[in-house]
Amino acid sequence: QVQVVESGGGLVQPGGSLSLACEASGSIFRIVAMGWYRQVPGQERELVASVNSGVAINYGNAVKGRFTISRENGLKRVYLQMKTLEPDDTGVYYCNSRGYFSRDGDVPRQYDAWGQGTQVTVSS
Repeated sequence: QVQVVESGGGLVQPGGSLSLACEASGSIFRIVAMGWYRQVPGQERELVASVNSGVAINYGNAVKGRFTISRENGLKRVYLQMKTLEPDDTGVYYCNSRGYFSRDGDVPRQYDAWGQGTQVTVSS
């Protein structure tokens, strides 16, 4: 069906920068939206940034002005540039892809796929 793979992440000092990348692949018919979410233990997964096929972009309140989401190859690749990182930005960052997939010309069906997650740690 559809696979989502993240890359990037790691350890960075407060005030530093880091970039994440995500690529969706497989029997994709059309991608409706791609987004980044993050989660820390004991808390719900929260929106970091998302972009849809209409180029509308949304950011979580905690990252506005510091993070930038960008796209490439339609919506198959998205990037998250993170600046002025804070310890509260620490967490596992997940990429999500939503849209329609089709195999062998079948009627397209909806999908909602997540990557395996990548750890971001902001610490001195």
